[in-house]
Amino acid sequence: MKILVVGANGQIGKHLVELIQNSEELSVRAMVRKQEQADELIRKDIEAVVGDLEGSVEELHNVVAGTDAIVFTAGSGGSTGSDKTLLIDLDGAVKLMEAAEKAVVNRFVMVSAHQANNRENWHSSLKPYYAAKHYADKMLMHSSLDYTIIRPGGLLNEDSTNKIQAGEKLERGAIPRADVAKTIIAVIKNNQTIHKSFDLITGETPIEEAIDKI
Repeated sequence: MKILVVGANGQIGKHLVELIQNSEELSVRAMVRKQEQADELIRKDIEAVVGDLEGSVEELHNVVAGTDAIVFTAGSGGSTGSDKTLLIDLDGAVKLMEAAEKAVVNRFVMVSAHQANNRENWHSSLKPYYAAKHYADKMLMHSSLDYTIIRPGGLLNEDSTNKIQAGEKLERGAIPRADVAKTIIAVIKNNQTIHKSFDLITGETPIEEAIDKI
């Protein structure tokens, strides 16, 4: 199974690309924004393509075609304004969904944000970001795609614990980015997560076992 990782140069994306590259069952195509980023990955024997989420659906179709599943872990970043959040986290995600439908790549895993589905739980200082995630998730749920939406809590640059808590409405918490990447892998391998969405934080249950219970 070939996985397209969108946002492969991001912090979760880097973990995910490495996990897939080291997997015997999966292979990776890494989508990045700049040619120098692609060249660096290619030097590591990783298939990489340059793609622009502000480009056309047709351009994204060419990136998506020939893969079996898509993971959207891209983001506009904390240093950009609300305009970029709208263009990347919302419209970019939706264009990728349209490209996936056109290319008949049905499996789509979205990395969203903790409680993005509940407006009353949005961070007051991050409302444009949460709104973008909220409506991108809704568009995915109303698409024809076999989706899973993962809503991680606060992201940490810490070692993996390999243990998580996953559920529909979890209290606010945090999780290492490495464990988010491992959860994505578990989701891709587990078809019972199709048409499911859940919050994700560090917990006491091994990742695969927690995902089995979703």
